[in-house]
Amino acid sequence: MRLMLAVPFSVRLNRARLMLALLPAVLLWIAPAAHAQFGEPPTTQVHDASALKPPAGARVAIVEFEDLECPDCARANPLLKDAADKYHIPWIRHDFPLPMHSWSFQAAVNARFFDTKSQALGSEYRDYIFANQISIETPPELQQFTQKFADAHKVALPFAIDPMGKLTQEVKADYALGQKIGIEHTPTIWVVTNAAHAAPFVEVVDRSKLYQLIDAALAEAKK
Repeated sequence: MRLMLAVPFSVRLNRARLMLALLPAVLLWIAPAAHAQFGEPPTTQVHDASALKPPAGARVAIVEFEDLECPDCARANPLLKDAADKYHIPWIRHDFPLPMHSWSFQAAVNARFFDTKSQALGSEYRDYIFANQISIETPPELQQFTQKFADAHKVALPFAIDPMGKLTQEVKADYALGQKIGIEHTPTIWVVTNAAHAAPFVEVVDRSKLYQLIDAALAEAKK
């Protein structure tokens, strides 16, 4: 049996005073770690930039890799839509459905189905899913919202939306492209340009600077 000795009150008081004296130093030591953890995400390390360029006939464009179930993608969506409309530049949207999400891959396949009707309808479906994302938790709920969208646009939604697997392969190809580039999170967004004297692409890490980056790209493209 261990003998428990009482610690004198004066000793306990001195220990408490010592801990209080050391507290500012401890907080100062952990502050950099907290900043690193909760600061801006790092810029994507691009391994293959061959896809980061405007489409033919355009000098500047927005390139995005998105996940329709990603909350931050939903927050970014209205800004990107407004920017593309304001500047009249292409907005190239790539699918990058994350494996952790239960219905994002199917949503991307659905969007490809509406693309076959028209690119505008496919884009509108993506915007619609983002706008209603908070109400969609399961694949059956995704199906319900997709049916509502199809009905509203007088599109017959087939029982098997991708019977030959072609649309699935297109989504997988986009995902593989994202991996080839080096994408690690969604949304990943770039402003790209074909200007000879400017950086060919700039990642939009701080979305409050999106318009500023587009202005700079357009200015360079005129040189």
